[in-house]
Amino acid sequence: MDILFEFQENLLRSVKNDFRRYLHERINWKQRMIGIKGPRGAGKTTLMLQHLKYDMGLPSYALYITADHTWFYNHTLLETANGWYKQGGKILFIDEVHKYPNWSVELKNIYDGLPEMQVIFSASSALDIYRGEADLSRRVVSYMLAGLSFREYLIFTNGVSFDTFKIDDINNNHRSLSRMIIEDFRPLPAFRKYLEVGYLPIIAEGEDTYQMKLNQIINTIVDTDLAYIASYNSGTATKVKKLLGVIAESVPFKPNIAALSRKLDLSRDSVYQYIYQLQDARLINTISTEGKGVSTLQKPDKIFLENTNLAFALKERPDIGNIRETFVLNQLFNAGLKVCSPVEGDFVIDGLTIEVGGKGKSSTQVKHLDSFLIAADDIETGGENRVPIWLFGFLY
Repeated sequence: MDILFEFQENLLRSVKNDFRRYLHERINWKQRMIGIKGPRGAGKTTLMLQHLKYDMGLPSYALYITADHTWFYNHTLLETANGWYKQGGKILFIDEVHKYPNWSVELKNIYDGLPEMQVIFSASSALDIYRGEADLSRRVVSYMLAGLSFREYLIFTNGVSFDTFKIDDINNNHRSLSRMIIEDFRPLPAFRKYLEVGYLPIIAEGEDTYQMKLNQIINTIVDTDLAYIASYNSGTATKVKKLLGVIAESVPFKPNIAALSRKLDLSRDSVYQYIYQLQDARLINTISTEGKGVSTLQKPDKIFLENTNLAFALKERPDIGNIRETFVLNQLFNAGLKVCSPVEGDFVIDGLTIEVGGKGKSSTQVKHLDSFLIAADDIETGGENRVPIWLFGFLY
């Protein structure tokens, strides 16, 4: 296993502790089996290695491996876990577990056969841990790592740190919150940059290559991750990319499944299936009207790209109105809030309607409602029901 130890040491040398993702403190690291899902580039590997290096202090009984290592050309996960246990191993970190065939069966066997071993694994956000071939639902505690919030982006790139806010804080105290932030910091220029190139930590590698790398990530998700998980072939991947391209040109929009089916030469069921697989892969977000059930054969009311950076990567000049709505929905979803499509306004959360727009956005459309907010762009502070849109980036 020397090759695995050497691989781990090479990775750990470059891991720093100057920035930690919001999820780090939310994970119960004492659970026997932990699954960390999330989109590519969100920082899952760094999160695990930071825990191993800085929280645990690199103990001799913990080992990090990645499931796409050449080691697994001739060895199984179960065999590796058994070998590590016999050498005194107690904790096994497994990165990119979705790239390993029969991952769920072998994780179950490790859990049941090595009761003294803890397993912490990462996987693509598209992986349905609870629908693997083996029943892991009673064994694994799953967490989702989203891309950077605007708040995290400020910490990561500017070294400016602020606490998170709840949606009720924004609803009731947004003026004092925004004033507190702008005392020493002008948020609007950083917000513009975040919308275009700030959602993934790969921004640390440079703005000039961000969009190129993001396009590579999109291709890898469809060509590799979904190919592993949903058994795509090259022809299927091409159609899924075409569907994503159609969505990018139109978002946010109310999907016409019949029209999409004809345009892409796909069955209606295939269109539904691909839409929800793209959602699971964190490339799109969908919302439905309040009280409407959710299933893979049910049309969502609206489709959005998952984050604003995708809009700049997939479309030359994305519409600013679409960018604003995409941002607000993304931050609400990533904060764990249930968002529905209202009759009036853009989004509704537990009776609170949110209307998104520019600096001059009026409340005419929603002012008769009992509870509403106007998420307005290009302002540093608001008043009454008018909230600076960037403040929604402090929800996680």
